[in-house]
Amino acid sequence: MSKRLGVGFIGSGFITRFHIQSWLAVRDADILGIWSPNSVHAAEAAALARSLGVGEARAYRSITEMIADPAIDALWLCGPNHRRVENLEEIVAALESGQGKLTGIACEKPLARNVAEAKRCVALIQRAGVLHGYLEDQLFTPSLLKGRALAWARGASITGRPYLARAAEEHSGPHMPWFWQGDLQGGGVLNDMMCHCVEVARFLLTDPAKPRASITPVKVTGQIHSLKWSRPEYARLLRETMGPEVDYAQRPSEDFARATIEYVDDAGRPLIAEVTTSWSFVGAGLRLSTELLGPEYSFSHNSLDTGGHLFLSRRVTGRSGEDLVEKQNAEQGLMPIVGNESAEYGYENENRHFARCFLDGRQPELNFLDGLEVVELLMTAYMSAEQGRTLAWKPPGLDTFVPAVAQGTWQP
Repeated sequence: MSKRLGVGFIGSGFITRFHIQSWLAVRDADILGIWSPNSVHAAEAAALARSLGVGEARAYRSITEMIADPAIDALWLCGPNHRRVENLEEIVAALESGQGKLTGIACEKPLARNVAEAKRCVALIQRAGVLHGYLEDQLFTPSLLKGRALAWARGASITGRPYLARAAEEHSGPHMPWFWQGDLQGGGVLNDMMCHCVEVARFLLTDPAKPRASITPVKVTGQIHSLKWSRPEYARLLRETMGPEVDYAQRPSEDFARATIEYVDDAGRPLIAEVTTSWSFVGAGLRLSTELLGPEYSFSHNSLDTGGHLFLSRRVTGRSGEDLVEKQNAEQGLMPIVGNESAEYGYENENRHFARCFLDGRQPELNFLDGLEVVELLMTAYMSAEQGRTLAWKPPGLDTFVPAVAQGTWQP
């Protein structure tokens, strides 16, 4: 325990700040560096880390400069989707030229915008020769971990394995303009949030005593729509809020997506994953919900079913914010309180896990290869939605497929 992991972050936005806040629960790693193309934001994120006492972080002028610092042992890759390959190429170039050394790299979801880019990311991380992890925070949600363990230990061990999993993530829309732009983000809500749901459902359906590959996809059915944000009044609102480059009257992205993924387990038994995502949900805020069904048992979880609620009458007015729950939609009425979002959403467990893996020199089980398959499933769902039919896994043309949403040619 004497050795500590020095961590640098690529990116300084919303997701990086969530990670920084979660670091209060990480005992054997320190946040020492931040790089962002926006130097002001990088300095602010570094100041946040220092103020929380989670590391003497400082802003670096480049990714290469951060790698060259011998205090930096690992990187958390949290930049925008359209910079993922570019950031990894700079990392590999710095390592191959001998400008520094790293133990590991952890990458935020989704791994890439499409399969070709995801395969490029895998090739780059393999060239780098370092440990690698895929940052899917929801697999580390405390309630999910406990519920899955108990369902399998009690229900499945006596009455048989579960056969149906449902996962949904819904909120009213992303924080930054690039998320809304299909070409930069890689799509709409399907690419942005179904990456969580696909992996959560698979996790629930997988026997804890067996590897992830013990269940295999066989068919995918996808559906996408723009239900809210392409309506004229909301397209105008989005343009006014996010800037002229976000034009849903001309270049919409889907704000609703669902998919059914059919699996078989290693005994040939059929399994179903139903996943749903939405940027058109209006409620207290971010809602994560999961279900697992078996022959004589079921598990369910909803992130908004919290132990604490706050009621504010109509006389209580003030500025809008997100002090009660992420993506908060109201400041009056009866509101749920998520006491520690970085713990409830899995960031604390996630970052402890990957920091420990890198310190121990152990390749994480959840890694870039898993991130690649998630992207393959997402692209198959897009392909299914465009063709209006169920597709067998893996469909031809997947490696070169780019969704119409990402090309700017999709019209709902």
